[in-house]
Order: sequence, then C-alpha cells, then structure tokens
Amino acid sequence: MSRAGADLAQLLLGAFRTLADRATAELTARGYAEVRPVHDFALQAILSGADSISEVGRRMSVTKQAAAKTVTALEERGYVAREPDPDDGRRQRLYVTAHGLAMLGEAEAIFDQLREEWEQRVGAASLAQMESVLREQVGGDAIHVDAARWMAP
Repeated sequence: MSRAGADLAQLLLGAFRTLADRATAELTARGYAEVRPVHDFALQAILSGADSISEVGRRMSVTKQAAAKTVTALEERGYVAREPDPDDGRRQRLYVTAHGLAMLGEAEAIFDQLREEWEQRVGAASLAQMESVLREQVGGDAIHVDAARWMAP
C-alpha cells in the first residue's frame, strides 16, 4: 500500500505547524501571550463578517460551544469585544478590538518574515511555484480583510 497521499498530508500539516509554532513563539516574545492558530481563524471570521458566536462557529466549521470558548478566550485577552446590535436590542455583535488588530498586524509581519526565510532556503522561484500549486489546489481566494471596515466606532 502506498503512503504517498498520507505523506503529502503530513508534510502540509508539518509545514503549517512549523510556521504556526514559530509565529506563536514570536508573538509571545512581542507581548501577545497565549495566542493560538485557532484564534487567528476566529478573528479572520469576525473580520470577514461573522458577528455572532453561531456565525463564527459556522465559518470555522466547529460547534457553537467550541466557537463560544474561543471567543471567550479572545475577549479575556482583549482581542474581541461585543457591542449592542442597533437592529436587535437582544443581540450582541462581535468585533475585533484595536488590540486584536494590532496583534494581527504583528502576526502578518511575522509570517512575512518567515516566508522570506523560506524563500532564502528554497529560492524565490521554488517558493513561488509551491504557492502557485497550492493556490490551484485549494483555491486562490486568500483571506485578506479590510480590518478598519469591521472595527467598532
């Protein structure tokens, strides 16, 4: 039995873990302790329009309970807050705080630095080809959000 497919999956996961672990360590060194990759996924979901825990859960493909736990952790760290929904007084809308946006900005700079390190190791052409192949396989819609658009006043 061939393990080629499983090996590919393990390599992709390993690459993700390597980048995520290094970024997490650097964020901690820069004063953003206890940040996890799942936090970035939740913050990106909120920035792209998920303004309730239920919607965060749907966008992350996790249960409402898992989303609530993640959002609570983000609130405790000051990355996310809630505001009253102007259209429904019973509802609270989620938004990413200035502190959360600052952390995301630091994270983006860290990932840019890590990408530059990969480029130095494997070469610009090889890295560009790898990125191109991955975009073809998973889709080219990288998640880049206009964060200022989603900040609370």
